[in-house]
Amino acid sequence: MRAWVFAPLLWLLALPAWADARMTVLVDLLELRQAAVILSDEGQAHAEVLNQDMLGGQGGPAWQMQVESIHDPDRMVEMVRRALEETMTAEEVEKTIAFYSTELGRRIVGLENAARAAIAEPEIEQIARANYGVLAGDGDTRVTLIRRLIDASDMIDRNVGTALNSNFQFLRGMRDGGALEDSDEDLLADVGADLDAVTEDTSVWLHAYMLLAYHPLSNAEIAQYAAYAETPAGRALNRGLFDGFGRAYEDISYGLGRALALNMVAESL
Repeated sequence: MRAWVFAPLLWLLALPAWADARMTVLVDLLELRQAAVILSDEGQAHAEVLNQDMLGGQGGPAWQMQVESIHDPDRMVEMVRRALEETMTAEEVEKTIAFYSTELGRRIVGLENAARAAIAEPEIEQIARANYGVLAGDGDTRVTLIRRLIDASDMIDRNVGTALNSNFQFLRGMRDGGALEDSDEDLLADVGADLDAVTEDTSVWLHAYMLLAYHPLSNAEIAQYAAYAETPAGRALNRGLFDGFGRAYEDISYGLGRALALNMVAESL
């Protein structure tokens, strides 16, 4: 009798640990740590531009330490993981693990990370954008497949939203650090004025990046990837990824803006 009573309880207590383990498998398959390191490197390169443009290159070791702390890859991965846990059901996690455990799934992850690292170089980005311009003008089948992928995950609107929110948080950080005096309404108006330009640039960048990333894949393989992306599991995964990275970018942008403002104010004293 006791065994019958307590065994279900033990099984229920094991469920959170099992779910946590399966999410760890998914995070590893998606190589989120590698992606976060790439994005951290991008952010630190941008911070160096801010150092040169707004601090006269005088940020020094203290600025570099602040920048490295703000762009912590481990914190970024944890925020994305939490978003995936909030967004995906156990069934969706299993279906996503099944897809990314395939040879194609593993190749896609590797290609996406490699392309993201490559396109951070201005010369590579320029070439990728030019390639998209040529293929789009020719009505290339591959561009149609890329658009199918983009539409499946609502990538343009989600990326634009993330970009604008991050810009707003950066300006909020600068204001809270003492470099600006604008109200939230003023900051939102400034950010919103860039909507059309950000949308157009985001669309071009996304197509250019994805054409670069999936260049080694056949059209049939891209179509297979798109078919997964259109499933409830694929949509839930991308929603979780956008939510998680979106939160991370907002956190990073605010921290960077505040750190920049504090350094600017200190220089003026």
